[in-house]
Amino acid sequence: MKILLTTTSFQDTPGAHHDLLKQTGWKIITARGPLNEADTLALVGDVDGYICGDDAITRKVLEKASPKLKVLSKYGIGVDKIDVKSCTEFGIPLLFTPGVNHTTVAEHTCLLLLALEKNLLFHTDSTRANGWKRRTGHELLDKTIGIIGLGRIGKEVAIRAKAFGMHPIGFDVYWDDKFAQQYDVKRAASLDEIFAVSDYISLHTNLTPETRDLINARSIAKMKKGVLILNCARGEIVQITDLIAALKSGQVGGYGTDVLDQEPPQPDHPLLKLPNVVCTPHVGSRTYESVVRQATCAVKNLILAMNGEKPIAQVNPEVPVKKVT
Repeated sequence: MKILLTTTSFQDTPGAHHDLLKQTGWKIITARGPLNEADTLALVGDVDGYICGDDAITRKVLEKASPKLKVLSKYGIGVDKIDVKSCTEFGIPLLFTPGVNHTTVAEHTCLLLLALEKNLLFHTDSTRANGWKRRTGHELLDKTIGIIGLGRIGKEVAIRAKAFGMHPIGFDVYWDDKFAQQYDVKRAASLDEIFAVSDYISLHTNLTPETRDLINARSIAKMKKGVLILNCARGEIVQITDLIAALKSGQVGGYGTDVLDQEPPQPDHPLLKLPNVVCTPHVGSRTYESVVRQATCAVKNLILAMNGEKPIAQVNPEVPVKKVT
């Protein structure tokens, strides 16, 4: 059996997941993802299983990969880079790892917010340059944080927001009343309500046709002047040109993001030059604890499916798993 492994955090982080994969006796082919379509195409066609990160797995890739490819195991939860419909059409079980990184991503969201409100980059740069320049920041206490997407990660953000003394308000189609009552999370009747009342807006929704460019000139105009926007979801949820204009005008006071519309970005990406932007290289889930959880789950999923057993989680459960011989 040949297995393609492209996620770099899996490869770079020591842990039991390496032993688990090695014990299978399968031949492991590695590449440094995330891969674009051309790079992915060059590697598939002769692999039986695939542990992927955020590679571009298009219909064209899947056409070349099948019928040899029997199982696709996603390291993580976001499958927006994968043609799920084609996976199902070609009979390829698509597995994923829910519930493994919500704590880590929520912590990273708080990091971005604190970095913006406390002018962290300015102060550290000034101190390192022997400047000792200082700017007055803001407290998080009594601020309203609007959370768009109250799934596992959004809920963890709400819990931490309450610990900071913030007032969380959430918007989600699927509302957990018990959780909201326990942590005093107000339910917004609409996205417009989130936009109108929030000092901070934190994005934790999947990338779908409905959420692509959700943050744009029209929605930004409905927000409080100086609002801070946090994005640990997907870069494409934000319309970059509109956001840049709002950051320059002051309508948006700052943008803290772990994701971009293009990853890695070009050196001249306009967001990277703005002083009121804090951008990290998609590392919100990259802690030792989270990587080991995700990687172990991805390997277990692959092993189970390759042996014809029910995996831990499957995106397209209508596709039967069959023992690979």
